[in-house]
Parts: sequence; structure tokens; C-alpha cells
Amino acid sequence: MNYGKRFRVEPGSSVKLSEIDPGFHGGHANEGEAAAELQAHLQRITRLQRALYADRSHSLLIVLQGIDGAGKDGSCWHVISAMDPQGVSVIGFKQPTAEESAHDFLWRVHPHAPARGRVAIFNRSHYEDVLAVRVHKLAPKEVWKPRYDFINEWERLLAVENNTTILKFFLYISKEEQLARFKERLDDPSHQWKISATDYTERNRWDDYIDAFEAAMSRCSTDEAPWFVIPSNHKWFRNLALSAIIADALDDMKIETPKPTVDIEEIRRLYHQASEAETGKKKKKDKQGDKAAPAEGA
Repeated sequence: MNYGKRFRVEPGSSVKLSEIDPGFHGGHANEGEAAAELQAHLQRITRLQRALYADRSHSLLIVLQGIDGAGKDGSCWHVISAMDPQGVSVIGFKQPTAEESAHDFLWRVHPHAPARGRVAIFNRSHYEDVLAVRVHKLAPKEVWKPRYDFINEWERLLAVENNTTILKFFLYISKEEQLARFKERLDDPSHQWKISATDYTERNRWDDYIDAFEAAMSRCSTDEAPWFVIPSNHKWFRNLALSAIIADALDDMKIETPKPTVDIEEIRRLYHQASEAETGKKKKKDKQGDKAAPAEGA
């Protein structure tokens, strides 16, 4: 299956989440059947991301958004863990600080855009300013509505100016699945730290959030920065689809391992010189040890 083609929001299209099955799991019946394919994609990510880090001519921005419980943290654990942490940063965008609120809404985001050779993962993102801000009426419509265009312009800047590939994922779960995950958190002491006092008040705004997500994806899925709606009721399928799309995007960069900047023949000569010196030292040490050893039977 071409996951990117299947789940991509085509620019100019109107997103209707009610027409998408969050329980979709492709041609695999269960996690076990998908394991080999998932592992193959993760291995591709590891190899290609290392080439990205070495080449330093491209960068990758991954945006993760979703209703509470959709699996943004889990996606980081299970998919992004395939990458070398030297070249990756994960940033979570919470409620703006007083200083951040005193600037334009993109001010706090831009410093975290990935440099060439690096991958940045936004766990929530600049889209909160057309999602939570809209749902909670933190700003009037005449303030947040123009932000769709500002976001498109900013993402295009990254793509054109810094050769950044941008992948934006909406992790789509059903309302029933969200409640089931809330119960898992409640019943598992190791996951209770994830529980928020606002989980259920936010759940009461489900329809408002769905409207806001549909609008954001419809207005801001572009050729430079497409949105993907990932059915995420099955965590294993979410991980499979994400890993496939990310691996394909890295592959599309056509990155080649950079050529060395040093004279390899000279380095080879120095290596052999050092190796011969070490061998000579070892032989001398062994010879001295033989002379110092007492004769057998003494």
C-alpha cells in the first residue's frame, strides 16, 4: 500500500473526518502480521536519517497533532526512536508563556525549525493557534482566521529557503477509542502521569475540535507541506503508516553519503604507519616478557 498517497490531504480539498474510518488497518489483520513491514521501514529511516545528518543539505519537519489520547507521544517513542538522537529534536508546544504571548504566534516556533541535516518533531505545533485558540475563543475570528495564510507562507519559507521537507500528521481516533485509552491510563499506575485535569472538559468540545482540525487541514495542506490523516485506533497501524511515509519522504530526498573532505590516500598512509608502529611496540613488549619469564622447572 502507498500510505502517503492513501492518507494525504490533497491541496484544495475539503476534509470530512466523518468519511474516514479511524479503525482502518490496511491489508494486515493484526500487529504480528505487520511487524516485518514495520521493521523494514524503521531500518530505512535509520539508514536514510544518518545520510541526512551527514549530507546537511536537507532537513525534515514532522508535525504531530491529534485529539487527546491519539498517540502523539507514542508515535515519538515507537517511530522516531529509529533515528539517531544526535540529529533529532522533539519539541512540545504547550500554552504560551507571557513572553511568547507578547510576540506574533510564530515567534516561539521559528527557532525550533530544523537546520539542514536535522529532523525536528513538533508534538503539537503552531497549529494550536488555529485549534485551541479557535475552540476556546482565546482570540476573535478576525485574529485567528488570517493565521492559515501566515502558516502556509511560513511553511513555504522553510521548504523553499531551507530545503525542508514538511510532513504533518493528524492522528485520528474515534471518540470511543479515546475513552478506552483514558480508562487504560486510569487503570495503569505507570501511565497515570499522563492524566490531565482537562481531559474530560476538552472531550466535551470534541465536535468543536473536529471542526477546527478539518478547517486547518483543508486550508493548510499544500504541495510544500501536506497533511496526512492517519487512522490511529490501532496503534500498530498508526506506527506502520507513519514509518512508511517518513521513510519514503527521506528516500525522495535522493541523498547520497557525502564524499570525504580529506585525502583518503594520505589518511590510509598514516593509518598503516600507525598500525606498523603499534605492531612493533607489541612485538617488543612480548619479547621483553619472554626474557623476564622464569625457565620452565626453575
